[in-house]
Amino acid sequence: MSKPLAGKTALVFGVANKRSIAWAIAQAWAEAGARLIFNYQGDRLKDNVEELASTFGPDTPLWPCDVSNDAEVDVFFEKVATVTDKVDLVLHSIAFAPKDALEGDFINTSREAYLTAHNISAYSLVHIARKAAPLMKDGGSIIAMSYYGAEKVVPHYNVMGVAKASLEASTRYLAYDLGKQKIRVNCISAGPVNTLAARGIAGFSSMLKHYDAHAPLGRSCEPSELGATGVFLASDGAAAITGQVLYVDGGYQIMGM
Repeated sequence: MSKPLAGKTALVFGVANKRSIAWAIAQAWAEAGARLIFNYQGDRLKDNVEELASTFGPDTPLWPCDVSNDAEVDVFFEKVATVTDKVDLVLHSIAFAPKDALEGDFINTSREAYLTAHNISAYSLVHIARKAAPLMKDGGSIIAMSYYGAEKVVPHYNVMGVAKASLEASTRYLAYDLGKQKIRVNCISAGPVNTLAARGIAGFSSMLKHYDAHAPLGRSCEPSELGATGVFLASDGAAAITGQVLYVDGGYQIMGM
């Protein structure tokens, strides 16, 4: 069986539980031959991530890394450098906004909620890319996770949609900066998937039904399909693709009505 990512080392940011999109992509990367290194955000998630990561072997590295804390990001990458002198792949599947900012009207978003959403959901990609780039000595692929709410209004997505728009723009600027090092930076814009984060969005079940009714394929997407897309963007098959947003949403993004 072909292993398109054999010999590659990957950093996976954002696994929370077995339903996480990050976990689906991590599994696909491992099956394609990549060696994985994980972060976890706080002690509350440590056991979940540790249990999942151990399926790839008891010595699979994982360390705490709260991306809103510069010192923790710095320490995480110091630890990465102790187990590998080269990184090839990075997955950024991190987003957060206060729950009350995902309810009601966007116009009522507080300054604190706005800054929090952008700090964790968008700026963290810039910081991670800056720390990862010196380790990506032979080039590589950085992938971030986005959603259609970055492009069009999705009721109740609110400040997260604005933060995802910032994430997508950051991807393009990073692609420009890092292209000279043969590092590609892209986004996967996934359709609705039943994850822990998605369930925090008011009206999420109605959103799934809307995709079923209006997407050309009559559905959104499956985690395994996001995994397959992650393998493609990480592989040599996507060697000339950078700065792009790739929609994996059953075709919903093309529809006007």
